[in-house]
Amino acid sequence: MTRAQLTDLEWEYVEPYLPIGEYGPYPAWLRKQFEGVIWKFRSGAQWREMPAEFGAWSTVHNRFRQWRDAGVFEALLEGLIAQAAARGEVDISLVSVDSTTTRAHHDAAGMRLGPGVLDALEKAA
Repeated sequence: MTRAQLTDLEWEYVEPYLPIGEYGPYPAWLRKQFEGVIWKFRSGAQWREMPAEFGAWSTVHNRFRQWRDAGVFEALLEGLIAQAAARGEVDISLVSVDSTTTRAHHDAAGMRLGPGVLDALEKAA
């Protein structure tokens, strides 16, 4: 038994959020694949290091990407927060998330120089 295994109560909550498409996953593998995703992020290991009990690492990784793109994890988080708030276990007015990302041009790490400029700088030095 790995630490990534869900209790039956946890699985009852998670299962309805996981879409089953026309080509899979097979419902029998759904829980193991989700547990594989949990294992990956809890362990910090690479996808290729995933134990075989979760299925092929590439299949679990593809399933994770499908769920990520479908917004499954955001929906799970929002559902958990809503349930906790309904029970009076969380004060949503105190929730705040802030993240800022600024992309730089690939040349930002160094100065672009024309062909003759570098020679002129070397001569001046």
